[in-house]
Amino acid sequence: MLEAEPPPKDAAPSPDPAALLDGLPRRVAELQKRIGQVVVGQGETVDLVLYALLSHGHCLLEGVPGLGKTLLVSAASRLLGLPFSRIQFTPDLMPSDITGTEILEEDLSTGRRRFVFARGPVFTSVLLADEINRTPPKTQAALLEAMQEKTVTIAGKAHRLEEPFIVLATQNPIEHEGTYPLPEAQLDRFLFELKIDYPSLGDERRIVEQHSFAPTESLEPLMGRDEILALREAVRPIPAPPNVVDYAVRLARATRPGDAASPDYVKKWVRWGASPRASQALIVAGRARAACQGRANVAREDVAELARPVLRHRILRSFEADAEGITTDHVVFRLLQDILPHEGR
Repeated sequence: MLEAEPPPKDAAPSPDPAALLDGLPRRVAELQKRIGQVVVGQGETVDLVLYALLSHGHCLLEGVPGLGKTLLVSAASRLLGLPFSRIQFTPDLMPSDITGTEILEEDLSTGRRRFVFARGPVFTSVLLADEINRTPPKTQAALLEAMQEKTVTIAGKAHRLEEPFIVLATQNPIEHEGTYPLPEAQLDRFLFELKIDYPSLGDERRIVEQHSFAPTESLEPLMGRDEILALREAVRPIPAPPNVVDYAVRLARATRPGDAASPDYVKKWVRWGASPRASQALIVAGRARAACQGRANVAREDVAELARPVLRHRILRSFEADAEGITTDHVVFRLLQDILPHEGR
């Protein structure tokens, strides 16, 4: 095994994790302020994208066209100081259009030919997968390996993606014409599913008043790759007390209709519940939320606040729920009401 090269003698000292965490709430407030200059009324979504970035996760943003999903991702990438790529998903998009492919290259001096890997747009830090559910499942699946293992395998060779790497995918509601449902395995790779709704009357007036054809050009980077990687390492050891872990596990288990402890309405409305990955996600994302709010440990309120974006896409509704108009958010809301007050259960 090759030994890692020692850092150069003049390398900058590693940032102090405690100092990074102390200054994080101020950085988050500044990020919110600057992104609010171009994106109106999406403060909570910006927070959740940042939590996902610090938690090595990905986000699925759902909403009808024209609500600013693409603008939000573009503005966030500029402020975070990270390389950005966009893929417009269409019915004729091929997997190689995402990952890249090997091309035959000829050396003009020697006449020799060889295959060279041409990297696709997935080799970036912030990947906007725009309207991901407008392409067939075969092409959607091209992102699976990149999202989970942070690698792309072409012709038997694995190519490592550079950290940080986050996929921010947008999708139109599945009822819209020309959409394909994402496979459950791919949905589970997303840390959060975020709902983007119509703006309020006041927010829509502001959107119209400050319209610009190049809204992100004035945004200067607020953070950078090295700082984000250091923050990830600082957030990772934030403790989660046993009662908070127990709460997250009980919440995820309660979504499973086959579990003896799940309520009757879950057995009626849910065909398939959240996996243990959801329990992990509640705690991992809870660490990021606690750090961004200046707290030294994960609290039950972090788990409760993150329950909807973590669980809503990991619950498969039954036919009865469809017929009654019951959403997964409704199921999670009921579970929060039932489980939160009973700490000792």
